Amino acid sequence: MSETKTLDLDTLKQAVSGGAAAFRCRTILQPAGGQGDKVFPPTYEKGAYATEKRIIDGEKLDCVVLDSVASQANRIELALLHGLRRGMFKEVGLPNIEVNFTGDLKDIGSISHLEAPHRIADAILRDSTLEGTKFRETDVGKSFTEASVKNATALFAHCPTALILGLWDSTGPKGGQGAKFQRCLVSEIVGIDVEFGKKTSSRIDPLQIPVSAGKLYATRDGGWTLDEKNEAVVKEAGKAVLYGNKKKKENDGKPSRALHGNITPTVSEPGGVTLRHAIQFTTLSLPALRRLQFPVDGKTTPERDAAAQTALAALALCGVTLAQAEGLDLRSRCLLAPVAAPEWELVGKPGESPRFSLSAREALVLLQQAVGQAAKAGLRWETKPVVLTPLPEFVRLVINGREQSARGIAEEE
Repeated sequence: MSETKTLDLDTLKQAVSGGAAAFRCRTILQPAGGQGDKVFPPTYEKGAYATEKRIIDGEKLDCVVLDSVASQANRIELALLHGLRRGMFKEVGLPNIEVNFTGDLKDIGSISHLEAPHRIADAILRDSTLEGTKFRETDVGKSFTEASVKNATALFAHCPTALILGLWDSTGPKGGQGAKFQRCLVSEIVGIDVEFGKKTSSRIDPLQIPVSAGKLYATRDGGWTLDEKNEAVVKEAGKAVLYGNKKKKENDGKPSRALHGNITPTVSEPGGVTLRHAIQFTTLSLPALRRLQFPVDGKTTPERDAAAQTALAALALCGVTLAQAEGLDLRSRCLLAPVAAPEWELVGKPGESPRFSLSAREALVLLQQAVGQAAKAGLRWETKPVVLTPLPEFVRLVINGREQSARGIAEEE
């Protein structure tokens, strides 16, 4: 195995500009409770886990997704946002567009494009204004509408994460033909050689309210009453509606539907997994970065393209490193820890795979240096936050949604 070195800017530049294929990080993980402790994967339709067979070291093994590619991308962006809000980017800055909610929605605070599902193309930004002008009609909003692989300059300035984690501007003026960028950075966490467990549940009521205590009827404020003739009772076809979750066919009016009374102990599947170990697979495609071009005043240069590509590579490595430093508490009962410090491997020519270490501090310095080189090449990196205000109708929609949810009658999609 080759000696591990600290990744520096010259090495990064050579890797991006040369013939290397990728930087990859393959980190072995174990449950924080130790091997044999159960962890819970995310559930999908009908409560199923995403399971599959994978061939690893010549073995065909039962595996399960513990954190998907999309979820990992979100965690990387959130790690960058947390770093920004903690002042970790003082030396280099980080482009940030955010929507500021006030008044009845002040509890929401600000939502950054780094946490919006579709990044700069998200509807949250689209349905907001900048100094009274709809976001899509501002210079910033218009700038990425015409973005493409051959013209990624505007996105570099305002939303560089879109260039490494992917973007599809499907709700813009071009519809399905809007700006589209593939993921250059892909990460996922997979449980290897898994055994599936069972889940138990029960509830003992200290008040010992039996089923025979009475029927519960749904009220218009989302609550319940024992009085079938109460004026607040929800009615359908002239009949009082029993309390409970209609969607789950649990609207039978039992006290347990309102969390009163005992809940019979049950055993169900799936109920978590035990595993040999988990692996976090992270790959940064250098050919995908090399396809991106960054014209200024309609002209491109190899030097400017290389500088931007290097800065994006540094941003990707920084995002992953900050996310790793935050820890891998993926969800309730799914806390993972690395067996050893993560290392990056440069995948190049056959037989050549140098390895590099990269701490959070080193990643921030690397990003600062790379962005500085890009600035010298004539590329903007917007460090002043762009603060948007949600449209009144958008605010009303959010408030209506909250009111509907509070009454327990939110419409199904």
